[in-house]
Amino acid sequence: MVKLLKLTANFINDLHDAVLDFINVGGYSLNDKQLHFIFMAIVGMAIFAFTQVLFKWLSKYSITAISFIYTITVMVVIVFAIEIQQKLTNRGNMEFADIAYGLYGFIYVFSIYIFIRLLIHFIKKTYKNLKTKKYKRGKKGQTI
Repeated sequence: MVKLLKLTANFINDLHDAVLDFINVGGYSLNDKQLHFIFMAIVGMAIFAFTQVLFKWLSKYSITAISFIYTITVMVVIVFAIEIQQKLTNRGNMEFADIAYGLYGFIYVFSIYIFIRLLIHFIKKTYKNLKTKKYKRGKKGQTI
């Protein structure tokens, strides 16, 4: 886990330096705060545009899917924060497996929830269809 964080940090640092070099070649002089302002604005708007399109499409089918995406995103942040906190405070072991198992726990229980919802939906639909067929059969036998 520590190796993964170090690799990620090195990649981000190298990308940061490359962007600064590119901007300086263009004759612009930006400090670190200005670079973060611009970069995060671009990344944030790209993520917003993607999620806007995705969530509009998903809303036609299921709000549950949108809720799941939001929840899993928050869960990823939480499990990473817990592991980083463990590393910083030396209370527990910082391990990628802990992140994976934490997210697996949520997905497992969520799968049970979805199964129960689908089962209830199927039962309600079957009951409604049986009730409709019984009603139609009763109408055919009547004379006017």
